[in-house]
Amino acid sequence: MDFIDYYNVLGLVRTATADDIKKAYRKLAKQYHPDANPNDDTAKKKFQQINEANEVLSDTNNRKKYDKYGKDWQHSEAYEQQARQQRQYSQQFDTNGSNGDFSDFFSSMFGGGSARRNTSKQKGQDLSASFQLNLSDVFKTHQQTITINGKNIRITVPAGTEDGQAIRIKGFGQDGLNAGAAGDLILTFKINNDTFFKRIGNDLQIIQEIDLYTALLGGDIEINTLHGKLKLKVKPETQNNTKIRLKSKGFPAYKQDDIFGDLYVTYLVKLPIGISEKEKSLFEELKEIANN
Repeated sequence: MDFIDYYNVLGLVRTATADDIKKAYRKLAKQYHPDANPNDDTAKKKFQQINEANEVLSDTNNRKKYDKYGKDWQHSEAYEQQARQQRQYSQQFDTNGSNGDFSDFFSSMFGGGSARRNTSKQKGQDLSASFQLNLSDVFKTHQQTITINGKNIRITVPAGTEDGQAIRIKGFGQDGLNAGAAGDLILTFKINNDTFFKRIGNDLQIIQEIDLYTALLGGDIEINTLHGKLKLKVKPETQNNTKIRLKSKGFPAYKQDDIFGDLYVTYLVKLPIGISEKEKSLFEELKEIANN
């Protein structure tokens, strides 16, 4: 994955406080939110970067790793473990009785000195990475190409993938020692909601406005779903906040073909504004009828 300067994304300097990070994130997230920038791919990408930057910099431990290792911060555990192994081997095999250094370690490991060599196979360290996707992206199974340590990896993202879900990709971690097997890549998906729907498991929720007259008299309306446009018949005398369920019009179940959750539609009755004198008179007449 390409390196992103998270401080620059949030418009901050490296000495920024936790409060500075929180304020910058809230301001930018509101500015670039997909709801405020419909059909704007540039704003959508910026919103993803803002969320990613906040996720790293607002976490004290992750921020320390990022400040120390930069673009390789997600591999910090592997580097630190390797450094510990280097110090251990250096102290164990240093024939001069000194603490040794990294060059002594590599010399003893690869035949450049008189020290005894450790030839046992060691599996490489696992690596961790996150991958940003939109909710609309995981509505259908599709393929993506990611780049880790200069290697292109083609992965299949199943429909129904959830935020925080992780997969293990064998053999794409750190190289092993002494012909040992490579470690694995632990890839965690970060799902940004670029839709007007609220996802709860495999179910979706949406608020749909209807006018007063349709609520009172009933009628047909059209709504947008992830499955396409749907026509609904509103019953007469529908109350505000009435909720209906559309079976199997929700989100796909993970790795279960043709299984979908439900879509819950909550009606929000919108009162008319700017009514004419004639309309006002008719409402007064209805009021009198209702009170008699």
